[in-house]
Amino acid sequence: MGKKQKGFSLIELLIVVAIILIIAAIAIPNLLRSKMAANEASAVGSLRSLNTACVTYSTTYGSYPAGLSNLGPGSPATSTTADLIDSVLASGTKSGYSFAYAGGGTTYNITAIPVTVGTTGQRAFFTDQSGVIRANTTGASPTATDPPIS
Repeated sequence: MGKKQKGFSLIELLIVVAIILIIAAIAIPNLLRSKMAANEASAVGSLRSLNTACVTYSTTYGSYPAGLSNLGPGSPATSTTADLIDSVLASGTKSGYSFAYAGGGTTYNITAIPVTVGTTGQRAFFTDQSGVIRANTTGASPTATDPPIS
């Protein structure tokens, strides 16, 4: 009677590793798509918050703010730091999107563009004093002529 071997053979280990690699190859692209979808949803939510903050600022101070920083935290709230949005959003970058604000007086517009198109997000977004959020599916600079999101 010979010695009985214990453990796994090299072939068995290679098969297990191959199965794990196949599962990873299927799961990773889905994970990246989910992350992009979450970033896009966050960007739309941030634009809605910014629209609300701009209307509140206009009601309080008589005109739209000159920049995102005017909506940021401050104590006490003043026209230069109205304390309507958090410091992360006021900095202009949140959840893989870069926010650009232009306006003051009677109009404004805000764009949200992915920091890295195809990685942090696919669509770019635009909104203005109308409150309508529009999307550009190529990730290029969005405008008021892009279709509204549904």
